[in-house]
Amino acid sequence: MIKDIIDANNNVTVGAKEIEILKEHFPACFRNGSFDIERLKEYLKDKIHVTEEGYELRFLGKNYARLLASLDTTTVIVPDAEHNNLPENKDSKNIYISGDNLDALKHLLKSYAASIKCIYIDPPYNTGSDDFVYTDSFNFTVEELASKLSISEEQASRVLDLTRRGSATHSAWLMFMLPRLLLARDLLSKDGVIFISIDDNEQSNLKLLCDEVFGEENLIGSFPRITKRGGKSSDVIAQNHDYLFIYSKGAAPLLYPLEHNDAGFKYKDSHFEQRGYYKLNQTLDYDSLQYSSSLDYPIIMDGETFYPGGSEEDYIDRQKGNHNRADWCWRWSKDKFKFGLDNDFIVLKRTRNGSRIYTKTYQKAFIEDGDKGYFIDYGDRTKSVSTLELTENIYSNDNATKDVAQTIGKKIFDYTKPISLIMFALDLCVRNDDIVLDFFSGSGTTGESVMRWNAETRNTVRYILVQIPEQVKENTSAQKAGYKTIDEIGQARIKLAVNKLRKENPMFHGDLGFKHFTLQEPTNQSIEKMEQFDPHSIFGDKTLVDEFGVPTILTTWLVRDGYGLTSDIKTLNIEGYELYYMDKHLYIINPNLSNEVVASLLDRYQSNAGFNPQNIVIYGYALSWGELQGLKDSLRVIRDGEKNMRINFDIRY
Repeated sequence: MIKDIIDANNNVTVGAKEIEILKEHFPACFRNGSFDIERLKEYLKDKIHVTEEGYELRFLGKNYARLLASLDTTTVIVPDAEHNNLPENKDSKNIYISGDNLDALKHLLKSYAASIKCIYIDPPYNTGSDDFVYTDSFNFTVEELASKLSISEEQASRVLDLTRRGSATHSAWLMFMLPRLLLARDLLSKDGVIFISIDDNEQSNLKLLCDEVFGEENLIGSFPRITKRGGKSSDVIAQNHDYLFIYSKGAAPLLYPLEHNDAGFKYKDSHFEQRGYYKLNQTLDYDSLQYSSSLDYPIIMDGETFYPGGSEEDYIDRQKGNHNRADWCWRWSKDKFKFGLDNDFIVLKRTRNGSRIYTKTYQKAFIEDGDKGYFIDYGDRTKSVSTLELTENIYSNDNATKDVAQTIGKKIFDYTKPISLIMFALDLCVRNDDIVLDFFSGSGTTGESVMRWNAETRNTVRYILVQIPEQVKENTSAQKAGYKTIDEIGQARIKLAVNKLRKENPMFHGDLGFKHFTLQEPTNQSIEKMEQFDPHSIFGDKTLVDEFGVPTILTTWLVRDGYGLTSDIKTLNIEGYELYYMDKHLYIINPNLSNEVVASLLDRYQSNAGFNPQNIVIYGYALSWGELQGLKDSLRVIRDGEKNMRINFDIRY
């Protein structure tokens, strides 16, 4: 497990991932271990223009940052059993991870690669007052780093000095952001979108960095946002704005149009898959300056008669030819109304002020009616979003402060973003069972926004939040309120927001829970035991099971094998020994695997048609060499059995 990763990381060099891709698709360009770039140009010359000129963002530590993205994480994933087993959380698909987001992204890639529809992040702005200082936990020597990056020892020393002293320079910030953006790109689905908040301190650098990571042609927009009211300022220009960068994973992101009033199409019905989302903000009434008899007719619904304009007297007058003023009529003809009523486009709403007939305005609907068809109010209700949209006060930090105050209390958290900003992003790009990721989750605004958006739209969008357990500052309101770390604040806010949402939306029964996990580095003692362990020993090392715990080992492996953090694994009890079964994987983690258990396992393979895990994953420290060999020998007979299975033994250290 961890020792395997440490050994693999020792062989990682910058560009190793890219080289593997080239080897897979252009094997003829490699000879005797060397890459022939001229031959690659020959392959590409008819497909793309190859230029000798170039333009790129360069900064100290850029290749080091790319190396960090290539290294695997040695952290393990510790499930919060007490929290996760609560009734409101045990079936939840929402995820909260406490840990360094670089490690979290590497874990997530193993199960969620190309699966995240929307990423929103609010990284440190590097203002000098936001406490951003670059540090990392990698312990390369000057010689090791010089070899891995193919640079001089003097250059390697400068890079390491930058990481070990801690720095808030532009280079340090870019070195911090690059590996995280590279991993985020790989998590996005092919039509996925990333939103990044930033201010003037790093916005120009971030733009160049994102152009490199996502491709400048995939910039959707850069939105200025008013962060606070102008107020008084000693400067000529008030510094009261930041930006929202929006990039897509590919050239054709799936974005949803917004309405003129930006309310969005929030509702769905039994026709949802065919027609799309709808709203009810238009009545059937229509104020026409020109009388049209085809649009002037009474409607009878539920025993009640409705006239255009609401008055029977005016309707009778029009039948007598009195059309000397702006007359009322319906928006639809009688035939179209009948069609709409028959096909569930009509809604009668009764209020204390009387009844009115509404039509459903769909985001997208064309319904055939014999040899005819109707567009149902599609197209003219939508618009392109202006880059000035976010200058409205609704998206300001004043509202963000109110959002936090309404859930967790005043002055508990600084530098948060308003719910309205996150819901703007959700309106643009998510629907149904999409996943939203925020790996700088802070106070948990994204989590509350997703739940609120689901409650309003009756969607089932899921969130994944990541926050490092950063200590709160001394003598702050947060510390006085009993919070020790930022991730504690985030989780508390989500729980309080759930209570608020339940009161406001008593009929909403969507997912309002979350599973909690913590990333944990192995201790030096554990690593020393792993390095000293002899796989051929006649004894296993039970202490290396106890130090991590079976739930932690199992959770880490499930993510590694692509099952995610909310999978429902089965526990098999065979002769008092517990094994764990998930789809094509059988996990053996506990020590003391007896011959009786192996025999019963063999019998299950042979007699149970539905039991056929093809991968047996073994925690190598738990079993002795003899137990491992006995297991392999016993199950080898399955190859020649009726199932004709080839079982893969994966022993992890």
